[in-house]
Parts: sequence; structure tokens; C-alpha cells
Amino acid sequence: MTGSEVPPSFRLAYVPGMTPTKWVRIWNERLAGVPLTLVAVAAAEAADALRHGDADAALLRLPVDRADLSAIPLYTETTVVVIPKDHVGAAVEELSVADLADEVVLHPLDDTLEWERPPGRPAFERPATTADAVELVAAGVGLLVVPQSLARLYHRKDLTYRPLTAPDAEPSAAGPDSAPSVPGSRVALSWPEARTTDLVEEFIGIVRGRTVNSTRGPKKSPAAQEAARRSTRGGGARGASAGGTKSGGTKGGGTKGGGTKGGGARGGARTGGGTGAASGRSTKGTRGAKSGRSTGGGKGSGKGTAKRGRPGRTS
Repeated sequence: MTGSEVPPSFRLAYVPGMTPTKWVRIWNERLAGVPLTLVAVAAAEAADALRHGDADAALLRLPVDRADLSAIPLYTETTVVVIPKDHVGAAVEELSVADLADEVVLHPLDDTLEWERPPGRPAFERPATTADAVELVAAGVGLLVVPQSLARLYHRKDLTYRPLTAPDAEPSAAGPDSAPSVPGSRVALSWPEARTTDLVEEFIGIVRGRTVNSTRGPKKSPAAQEAARRSTRGGGARGASAGGTKSGGTKGGGTKGGGTKGGGARGGARTGGGTGAASGRSTKGTRGAKSGRSTGGGKGSGKGTAKRGRPGRTS
């Protein structure tokens, strides 16, 4: 690398409530040489951060303008209602839209839910942010409906939340006075379509759950290839060393399987007119010792020990 070259890096923007920790950890394991920088942005500013080049990709909430941005939907969040701990709704496991009919429901200007008609009664003034709305809930001004991740992000000890549901309405009952449906917040990974780089493709593979050895997607970037080589460099040498020792020539075809053991001493080769010494007798010569060999008509010998047998009978 020359002094003028800039090392590769990846900038990931994320809106409030997003928790990219797991994906960042996998990135650092696979591409240790490419730093990933997190960029916190407001929900309304995420798309502009991509367009202006402030981030390479972003975890944001749909909808997003698809004219110049690509997006992959990841999941839909549960919608919850934030209430004081001493509210009557805290005694149940979930609340319905009908339960909020007589409640003041705060609708902040940065609301991420797409309501056809917000539930409950509107507040006198809309809070500027979700964080401001949470403070008003704690003050007893009203309730707040948000994605579950935002309820966790702005958690307070004096507040709690419950899932919000909408009753299934009969088709004939649908009308202006029917209970509104409950929208969910759709989370997506987005990036500028004109800048779909190798590193963007790497992060797409991570959020989609692809393994490091997956063959899907485009060719890996040079940084990704180098990270993979580093992670496997040590394992191959160890495997080769272990395999070479076991498959050597001595054990397979030399001493054990070859001449000495297979066809020599154990085979009990016989020469001349003698018989095997294991029987302890020789037909023409002397009686051989146990485990010896008879050679011609002469004397048998044991395993390295020369013992003379008694003279045998002659015919």
C-alpha cells in the first residue's frame, strides 16, 4: 500500500432502536482488516445520509424511496403502547386499540408508524420527538404507541409497555367508526443502488445469515479473501503434518508387511529333506529342537540358540 492509498472501511448508519451488535461482531470476525464504523442518525435523516455519502449502508425503517436506494426488508417489529406502571392497562398482558378509545394518545412528529387513523384522542400539541413523548407519558399527560425497540430504548423505571392489538373486524363492519388497524414498523437494510460495492455485498450476506463458505452472491472482495486466508493458514499445515507421519513407507510396506516378517522367520522356510522343527522330529536327520528349522539332514536350531538333539533312528 502506498502513502496515497486509503485503507478500506465500511460505515453503517442506524436509526434509533436498531441494535446491529450481532452483525457487527460477525463482520469483525470475517473481515478483521476492514473496520466497521457505526453512524447514529435520526430516522428522518437515514436516507439522506446514504445519498450524501455519509454512510455505505443503513439499518432504517421503511418506507424508503426506491428510485435511487435499494432495500432488503429484514423483519417487522411488534407495536406496543407505553403506559405508566400504575395505569390500569399494566394489569393485563396486552391492550387493544379499543382500550385506548378514551385515552389521550401522543403522536410525535418523528413517529415511525404509518397510521391510517391514530388510536385514542389526540393531544393538544404533538411532541417534537419520541423521547419528548416518553417524558410526557411519565408526567401523566397521555400514552404513546411505538415499535417495541423504541420502548426499550427509552425505558424508564416508572413506565412499562404492552403489545397493542386490533380486533378482527367483520367485513360488513368496516367503516369510518371501526377500530383502526395496528401498523408494524418494518426494518430494512438500505444502500445507494449506484454504490453496491463488494463490502456492501459482504454485509448483505451477513444480515441474511450466509456462512463464510457460502457460494451465493458475487465474488468476495480482496479484503474478505485476505481475512479468510488468515483464518485458515494455520490449520492446513497442522493437517499435512499429521497425515504425513501416519502414511509413511516403513509401516505400510517395509518391515511389517515385507520380507522379514511375512516370508522369513515366521514362515518357517524348509530346505533339503528336513521337516518342520515344530514337530520335534526329522525323518532323515537328527531330532530338531522346538521352533527350529531342519536343513538337509543335519541339526536343528532354535531361535538363535544352537541345541543338539539326540541322534535319531536310521532306517
